[in-house]
Amino acid sequence: MKVLPPPFQKNIFWHDIPSHIGIPENILRIIVFLCPLLMKFSLAEPHQRLGLMLYILGVCLYFWSWIAQIYFPKSAWSISILGFTAPAFTTIIWFVGIGLIGSSLFIKIPYHYSVYLFISALFVIVHTSHANIVYSRT
Repeated sequence: MKVLPPPFQKNIFWHDIPSHIGIPENILRIIVFLCPLLMKFSLAEPHQRLGLMLYILGVCLYFWSWIAQIYFPKSAWSISILGFTAPAFTTIIWFVGIGLIGSSLFIKIPYHYSVYLFISALFVIVHTSHANIVYSRT
């Protein structure tokens, strides 16, 4: 966290974020990060192999978006709304990958990957909205 530009520091990024954004964001964050711990992963089906490719692509884009912010914070990309919010919205790519790779759950409840994709999409919408609020202040 110490290497992130000031707007991404916790005390600035979370300053005066409305509760209708912050609370759902944190609840959805917990769900999207804990849910994969309950998933059985497989690469048996074509959509699961596509999921693996999306996961790898998404993680790479996510890390590149942070590298741009950390090493080139004053670049045209980093100060644009697209570049500033990229660490928030690029997560959808690797979440989709995780959702497609997950074949079932370890617990005996009905599961379809579309549930995880829906929850992930909600998280990314709220998280990107949060990043937009912070961007509008900078």
